[in-house]
Amino acid sequence: MKSILEKLFIFLLFGTLVLMFLHIFPSRKSELTDLEEDWLKKQSDRRSTLNFTCLNKTSASLEWKLQDMVARQLFVDENHKLIYCEVPKVGCSNWKKIILLLTLNMNRDASEVDQQTIHTTKLLKRLSSYPSEQQIELLNNYTKVMFTRHPLERLVSAYRDKLLHSEPYYSITVANQIKALLRRDQNSSEKVTFPEFVDFIVTRNHKYLDTHWKPMFELCDPCNVHYDILGKFETLIQDVNHVLRRIRAPEGLLYPYRKKMTDNTITLNYLRKLSWDQMQKLTELYQADFSSFGYSLTFKQDIFL
Repeated sequence: MKSILEKLFIFLLFGTLVLMFLHIFPSRKSELTDLEEDWLKKQSDRRSTLNFTCLNKTSASLEWKLQDMVARQLFVDENHKLIYCEVPKVGCSNWKKIILLLTLNMNRDASEVDQQTIHTTKLLKRLSSYPSEQQIELLNNYTKVMFTRHPLERLVSAYRDKLLHSEPYYSITVANQIKALLRRDQNSSEKVTFPEFVDFIVTRNHKYLDTHWKPMFELCDPCNVHYDILGKFETLIQDVNHVLRRIRAPEGLLYPYRKKMTDNTITLNYLRKLSWDQMQKLTELYQADFSSFGYSLTFKQDIFL
């Protein structure tokens, strides 16, 4: 009798566990499906926003030819058929670490790659290094990715990183150019202020702007290079994971996430130093970025409250 009861207990326990598993598994599957649908919906919305801008511009043309400048921004990984457009101040250094590891078929944490290495290595391939016919072939067959960031937050990040730190080219050479243009006392040792930096870039020809503050729209030509994934710095983790899954990257390959140094609050504090006229000129400079990638002018509204 005791043996029968034990068997009955085990049978009921096993049945309960099976029912629990069957109950939990569909829920988990449904949750994953919902997350996937949400991400796909965001991608669809981003593409619609971009397409609307492209329809109102002459940049999308049947006689389009890939510009050399754009081709230089596009990094290629042949192993996983990936093309990534480099947009400075939008996590590009970490993306180049990822591409280097993909190129080398190495399965490891990208944070282990030395920061200086990715700026000096000759192992990273740009699309510009391929013959023109092959460039088009790769663009037609590879997964193409670009990431964007709010234009004004990206601008403030570029200023803080390049003009306030001790990188010689920007903190000395570019700084001296700005001082020569805007200061009576060109020998002043004071660092270039953010308003001076803004006055400098809004008077420059778009074509000659440094890539760190050149409009993202011009860097990647998204009306003609049809990117498969439009990522954003604001949804970086989610978008990166989808890219890595899509290209079937090794599971151990990790993007080195880190807290951004320039956030909304810091950005707003810098923008408050600008005049209304300067803000208007910045809006004009980055108009294509605002409209193409769905960024609002909230910063501008907050500054003058």
